[in-house]
Amino acid sequence: MAISLRAPAKINWFLSVLNRRDDGYHAIVSLMQCVDLFDTLIFEDGYQLAVISDMDGVPVEKNLVYRAAELMRAVEGSGRGARITLKKEIPLSAGLGGGSSDAAYTLTGLNRLWDMNLSAERLRELGSKIGSDVPFFIDTVYAIVEGRGEVVTPLRNTSETAVLLVNPGFPVSAGWAYHSLQSELTKKSVDIKLFCQSLDRTDYGSLRTMLVNDLETVVSDVYPEIAGIKAMLAEQGAVISAMSGSGPTVFGVFRSVEETVKASLNMKPYWCRAVKTLTG
Repeated sequence: MAISLRAPAKINWFLSVLNRRDDGYHAIVSLMQCVDLFDTLIFEDGYQLAVISDMDGVPVEKNLVYRAAELMRAVEGSGRGARITLKKEIPLSAGLGGGSSDAAYTLTGLNRLWDMNLSAERLRELGSKIGSDVPFFIDTVYAIVEGRGEVVTPLRNTSETAVLLVNPGFPVSAGWAYHSLQSELTKKSVDIKLFCQSLDRTDYGSLRTMLVNDLETVVSDVYPEIAGIKAMLAEQGAVISAMSGSGPTVFGVFRSVEETVKASLNMKPYWCRAVKTLTG
């Protein structure tokens, strides 16, 4: 038996960092949405637990897929094995949630492969033990995410948005980004209802005033390429742009997929991908 799943990337429409919690994590409020850029995971029966990945230089024990698989095997209890093949398309340490998505879909895939019948709520609970963004990717494509990432409120969204992802080619540590923000915590909150209404109406004028990522200034201060990419996107016709998550990937919103594809040709030498938001 083989199960193949596609694990999507995400963008943060906004990311507000509220305060540092007693457990050392930062409390956040963010609106996240998946886009049609996917890693692929294939799950097959096996006698042992094995993860085969095309990520060069990443030890298996540090791979979130392996950690998620070990956690599921501990919950399952019988010591069952599986062969998991991971094919990467989402850049690493890019603010797009690739590792978290892979972990979430590992939980989902093994839940099916091993006939565990765990609920989405239980899988989110397990996912929170692996990483802050993991719960979002359990049976969700568009949601308000709060706490340290474990509080997920799914929303409905039926309109696709054309987005160009641009990655400058270097990784950014989320831990470093949050640590660097400690003395600059935001005091201004985003009107979530108004933001979602503006996004549904494609009211880019209103969105431009609310498209806030509290980590962007911190990362841009060290990596000026972020601001440079945003300027390039504006020149190519992006109506709004922002850094996603802890970066360094920047996303630009365009009025059509055709415009994103055209703009991608002029964003060299950066890694670019024209995508659409997922609906649900």
